[in-house]
Amino acid sequence: MNKVYIGLGSNLENPLAQLKSAIEQLSKHGDIANFTCSNIYSSKPVGPQDQPDYVNAVACFETELDGIATLDLLQSVEQDHQRVRERHWGPRTLDLDILLFNQDTIDLPRLNVPHPFMLVRGFVIRPLFDLAPELLLHNGKTVAEHVTQLDTSDLVTIEEA
Repeated sequence: MNKVYIGLGSNLENPLAQLKSAIEQLSKHGDIANFTCSNIYSSKPVGPQDQPDYVNAVACFETELDGIATLDLLQSVEQDHQRVRERHWGPRTLDLDILLFNQDTIDLPRLNVPHPFMLVRGFVIRPLFDLAPELLLHNGKTVAEHVTQLDTSDLVTIEEA
């Protein structure tokens, strides 16, 4: 079994409902086992600021799918939520990103793991801390060590796990 951590985000069309719907869909999917999710947070957008705040969470699950098949599954869930890619770092109904896939490093045209920006994004590290504070990351530091190094003051817990 592969252990996968994913980031979830939304800032369009009732973002909290979008995340809850994706969480429900993923937790019941036949290829996913032992699904857990962090608290749900609101956060300021990264990139263009002319968009609504985001709702974010991190989930963990196990799957026998490989990295690309897991990505395909996540992208199908995004499509179920009418995901449209209008611009880089722009608004979206649902964004699902693979953050970690076991302790693997994956460098493919469609998939880079660990997620290249995860260590600098409070809206990723803080929810990851909810699930796995002692998880050792690819740079040799734990999630707990990283959460103290990032500004997470814009994060507001809007729903506890």
